[in-house]
Amino acid sequence: MTRIFNFSPGPAALPEPVLKQAQQELLNFRGLGVSVMEISHRGKEFMDVAEQAEADFRDLLQLPDNYHVFFMQGGASLQFSMVPLNLLGEKSTADYLNTGNWSTAAIKEARRLCDVNVVASSEDTNFDRIPALDTWKLSKDAAYLHITGNETIGGVEFHEYPDLGTTPLVSDMSSTLLSRPLDVEKFGVIYAGAQKNLGPAGMTIVVVRDDLVGLARANTPRLLDYQVYADSGSMANTPPTFAWYLCGLVFKWIKSLGGLTAMAEINSRKAKKLYAAIDESNYFTCPVAEADRSWMNIPFTLADAGRDGEFLELAKARGLLNLKGHRSVGGMRASIYNAVPEAAVDALIEFLREFEKREA
Repeated sequence: MTRIFNFSPGPAALPEPVLKQAQQELLNFRGLGVSVMEISHRGKEFMDVAEQAEADFRDLLQLPDNYHVFFMQGGASLQFSMVPLNLLGEKSTADYLNTGNWSTAAIKEARRLCDVNVVASSEDTNFDRIPALDTWKLSKDAAYLHITGNETIGGVEFHEYPDLGTTPLVSDMSSTLLSRPLDVEKFGVIYAGAQKNLGPAGMTIVVVRDDLVGLARANTPRLLDYQVYADSGSMANTPPTFAWYLCGLVFKWIKSLGGLTAMAEINSRKAKKLYAAIDESNYFTCPVAEADRSWMNIPFTLADAGRDGEFLELAKARGLLNLKGHRSVGGMRASIYNAVPEAAVDALIEFLREFEKREA
């Protein structure tokens, strides 16, 4: 079977070496005669998997000892509730920056639990940029500031993160975590759904600074309390064991390439060449402000939107799949996460140029 080039925004491409190893081990994990999906999450064999995955994740991020790592269920969307439940403490206000669809969703959920101060928003320019830091209207006594590190739908990404002093910075990094080095100490909480760069759907990884664990209000449901995950090693209930195992294989794969510094070089190169091809075109346009363009999710539009369907059909025939933009914004979107090879980007660029010539 021939593998196609998969530009899906998530669940997204997984590294081929990871899939092959999982395939080889599927029926007989480490000589046990059963799959990793069939063994107890509390048995020695799976505990080894879990501990190694966390150790590799910590190593990749150079994570300080004063941060917990939780392997959880519920997707990043569950964290829209868990963050305020765990970080508000005795405070009633939280700050949120609105840079697109996922920021908007986080704000909507937080408003169920606290007073939300939207410090700034780029909605008036169709979320095409990150508002300048000097325009943010921060609260004097906010429990935290929430941002979305990369807006998967709109293709807007932070390339530098603010230093807020004592106010915890919280970031949804679902589509950017492990794509490059990160100064974790700027953050109080980082969370990410795995299905972009980390592994398959079903796993969410949450990084929480020690001092922000144990602040949940008394009426917080047990499985929404970070302290429960800290006390149980992320095993307060049965975790998604196969997803955890696959995440561990992905971490090993990233390390085999040279870690996050090498990953950043690859991802930067992929993004630069694709943006250059779009910008040089007279037919395709990227709607995102240049300074805030995502390395991971690259939206673009055709000069004639009536040709969108034809574009997608021809792309599919060339083995270039999942380029359709999100239903809320239309157009096209190429998601070029860690596991999307540079050859896929090169093939897409060649197709863009051929399609433009065809239309001319």
